[in-house]
Amino acid sequence: MVIKYLLEKEFKQFFRNKFMPKLVILFPVMIIALMPWATTLDIKNINTVIVDHDVSSVSKELAETVNASSYFKLRDVVDSYEEAMTLVEFGDADLIVEIPAGFGDDLTRAGGSDILAAINTVNSTKGVLGQAYLQSLLQEFSARHVAASSAAALSPSVNISVKNMYNPLLDYKYTMIPGLMMVILVLLCGFLPAANIVQEKELGTIEQINVTPVSKFTFILAKLIPYWAIGLVALSFGFFLSWIIFGMVPVGSVLTIYFFSCLFILTMTGMGLIVSNKSSTMQQAVFVMLFFVMIFIMMSGLLTPVESMPDWAQAIAAFTPTKYLVNVLKCVYLKGSTVADLKTDLIALSVMAVVLNTWAILSYRKNN
Repeated sequence: MVIKYLLEKEFKQFFRNKFMPKLVILFPVMIIALMPWATTLDIKNINTVIVDHDVSSVSKELAETVNASSYFKLRDVVDSYEEAMTLVEFGDADLIVEIPAGFGDDLTRAGGSDILAAINTVNSTKGVLGQAYLQSLLQEFSARHVAASSAAALSPSVNISVKNMYNPLLDYKYTMIPGLMMVILVLLCGFLPAANIVQEKELGTIEQINVTPVSKFTFILAKLIPYWAIGLVALSFGFFLSWIIFGMVPVGSVLTIYFFSCLFILTMTGMGLIVSNKSSTMQQAVFVMLFFVMIFIMMSGLLTPVESMPDWAQAIAAFTPTKYLVNVLKCVYLKGSTVADLKTDLIALSVMAVVLNTWAILSYRKNN
């Protein structure tokens, strides 16, 4: 019965603050509705300038093909490379395509020609993807103009048929949005518990609990359950927004997501309470939690695949709960994975939840 009154106190304390309940709605709206557009992995409208030394019908057609692509935005066609570099230096262009003299004749008669592509790689992602887009465009363009010779017709060839599994349209939002739901849970179930006990320390109400016969386990459990409920409500709202705005629904069972989310919330709230127990001021708790949250998000695989990281970074990522939840969300949303398919993630999150919450109970100093 004691935990009933403690839970009542926690929920009253939460709803008494006019701003906190709004965060449960505001965070999913901001993260699901806005972040996918801000963190886009599709590079489009690359400002391009063409240096045309050929001035033939083929070179003009190439310029029109580049301009027609949604990935490139043709800024100008100039006569010299130096003029094109001026546009790059002033930030008006990111890509220079230099077409040599005789390009049209070489392409149609000799079967090939060289083109210089100079890319501004201050933004390396934009440069690498821009190069890949340009190579694909030029391959399609040359295929339309190179006449197949008899020798080419007789030579053996290999045709590759590509099938994009689980995300056929290669839409980055389908891989980004499940991971963003992890961010919602980290912010709500990490920061709020971290500030909870510290706030009671600063207000002096923690002393009233310390003189009661309430056990440390009961006290910590009463701190965990409200944020468990808050996290699940925010996650459900995130599901709703992803369906309404992007038309995304999990291929697998929603119950699988909720199950793993409960383990993740338990892990994050346990960590938040540890930080809260060890901190003496609200400012200290927030900064310590911010340090860990930044590492958790960056090492989760949300923005960069964990497999692409150096070995030492992968070793660190193995100790972050966010890595496992992001994998679960993507697998269930896109592949329809079950609990049996996610045994490694289940074991990792279960161990972290037990260790961190046991630590939270032991680290709470209660003076009877």
